[in-house]
Amino acid sequence: MKNTKFSYLAIIFFHALLALIIFVMPFLSKIYALLIPIVGLSIVIRNRNKNNEVIFVSAYLVGVEVFLRMTGGNFNNEYVKFLVIFFMIIGMLYNNFSIRSFLYVIFLLLLIPGILVATSNENFDFDLKKAVVFNLSGSWCLAIASIYMFQKRLLFSELQNVLIAIGLPIISTVIYLFLYNPSVRDVVTGTQSNFETSGGFGPNQVSTILGLGMFIFFSQLIFFSKSKKEIILNAILLIFISYRAIATFSRGGVITGAVMIFCFLVLLYAFSNGKGRKKITVVFVLAGILGVSIFSYTSFQTYGLIEKRYANKDARGRDKKDRLGGREAVIDTDLKLFLDNPVLGIGVGMGKENRKESLGQAVAAHNEISRLFSEHGLLGIFSFLILLFVPFVLYVNNRQHLYFFSFFLFWLLTINHAAMRIAAPSFVYALCLLSVRVKIPEKKENG
Repeated sequence: MKNTKFSYLAIIFFHALLALIIFVMPFLSKIYALLIPIVGLSIVIRNRNKNNEVIFVSAYLVGVEVFLRMTGGNFNNEYVKFLVIFFMIIGMLYNNFSIRSFLYVIFLLLLIPGILVATSNENFDFDLKKAVVFNLSGSWCLAIASIYMFQKRLLFSELQNVLIAIGLPIISTVIYLFLYNPSVRDVVTGTQSNFETSGGFGPNQVSTILGLGMFIFFSQLIFFSKSKKEIILNAILLIFISYRAIATFSRGGVITGAVMIFCFLVLLYAFSNGKGRKKITVVFVLAGILGVSIFSYTSFQTYGLIEKRYANKDARGRDKKDRLGGREAVIDTDLKLFLDNPVLGIGVGMGKENRKESLGQAVAAHNEISRLFSEHGLLGIFSFLILLFVPFVLYVNNRQHLYFFSFFLFWLLTINHAAMRIAAPSFVYALCLLSVRVKIPEKKENG
């Protein structure tokens, strides 16, 4: 047990040190990006994926994606998504997959007409291949990961290790943010999303992955902190990640992380006995106090601007016209495009091109649902319904999956404010489909 604790501390220290090294020598980020799949593949091959190693390698890739992108390590924006797809396919070759996952094959097939419609459109001059990859790589990643993970059996403790695999690179991310911008006070001047406090990268994506990190280290603090040292360590990580998530001034990821934690505690409360509910009530109160304290400190560091940001006001305290950072106009355009082209939609990538005319600039959709409707029409609606209902059908016989609702809400909320720019929502959605058991089932007697 002592070795396990030392290992956890050592790995955390390694990822903190890694952030420092890459901050000083940025070129190492690309080497890091190359080493992860090479080392991961060697682990999978050596163990023949007997313990679903592909899930753990993919989880680490999902956690490291934003860090690689902000440090220039990514070879292209879809690098991690395609690596996740690659490892999921490798997993299928070793372990096969459930025939009942065919609905996700149908989901993929429903996306094809949208590609064909786009190829037939001669009114726009744009790179179709680039548009297809940009808009559909997240969907491909989700579908392939879902096919592999469909009812794969994992213990709850193993699932937590998957989350830790995501969380470790998030530690590197938050350390890098502190190195890139030690003082939030010096760079905050308004209530818009802040690139300086986000490591020079997109605040929306940084907020998304840090919001997921909030949930990961909250669950680690509640369930898997076996000593005072681990309690203190996980609490510190939770506080720092939450603080830097709020400091991005991008609300989506923070709100999503908070919703995941709240949903998780509600589920625990509902399934607990009287004694357990008292403990969870205490956790609720403590979590609330901690959340208010972190937000208050961030407010102090930002001269109260963060409060105005969440109240949808500008730096002078005036109410902003839009509540979603301009996303309302994009969603409105998507809905109009759907009504004009309800059957097959306007084609993959054509929404961005059409917005040049309606909004005066080529704006990519931040809402995956409205994009599916406008670019894929009724087929997009059917594909979304598959994603919406299949997990709940599985959950009926999978009640020990304590993270199910938190994972599902992460996917649903994230695709509403950040589309599927990063691999995290695709991968976390697939985690909903795992068959999770809290305890190892007892072996039946022979005969």
